[in-house]
Amino acid sequence: MGWRKRIFGSGSPREDHEQPEVEEVEEREPNPLEGAVMGHMGETVGELVNHVAAEGEVKFVAAARGLSRAVEDGRVSLVDTNPPRGLLGYFVSLYSLWFWLVVGFVGLVSASIYVLPQMYPLDYLRILVGAVFVLFVPGYVLIEALYPKADELEGLERFALDVGLSIAMVPMVGLVLNYTRFGIRLNPIFAALSVIVVGLGLVGVWRKYEYFVLTRRILDKTSISS
Repeated sequence: MGWRKRIFGSGSPREDHEQPEVEEVEEREPNPLEGAVMGHMGETVGELVNHVAAEGEVKFVAAARGLSRAVEDGRVSLVDTNPPRGLLGYFVSLYSLWFWLVVGFVGLVSASIYVLPQMYPLDYLRILVGAVFVLFVPGYVLIEALYPKADELEGLERFALDVGLSIAMVPMVGLVLNYTRFGIRLNPIFAALSVIVVGLGLVGVWRKYEYFVLTRRILDKTSISS
């Protein structure tokens, strides 16, 4: 699907004969499958895509893209038919899968330090997971806690902040440990970073749960009013 650009002039002619400012607005072409998607509201994603593909005589992938476009344009919303109940249910659901992956990665780092033998080629595994743990994971969980909505930041922006904040946080942890009796050693640094990562991850799960509950309430009110 192509893109069309429209140019709008703004402001009035200036006395210094400068060019007026223009605002560039990008407008997408209409979604040809939007009508078919809207005609199957209330169905599951699989059922809807199959029906749209059959009625529009298009491939399954094209029908899925039509549904994706309708979601992006705000024409339809995807609703979980069996949402988790309560914070505990949300905590153990797929919505919190990212947190459990982080916890599992922390366990992998711990195993690479204390369990796996320090010999070739396992040394490279230790270096790899250690670098990711130090340069990415702390910033990642912090961003998840600060920005619980997935659409608040672009993917590249999130990645840049993940790395940048990790680089900023780790030296601060080392600075604090330097003024304690533990000092800057492997065990204290790993323990401190692990506690920070898991703690920020829990905060992120809680904030995402709050946004999830708010979204469900809005959808419920919309359904009742309609």
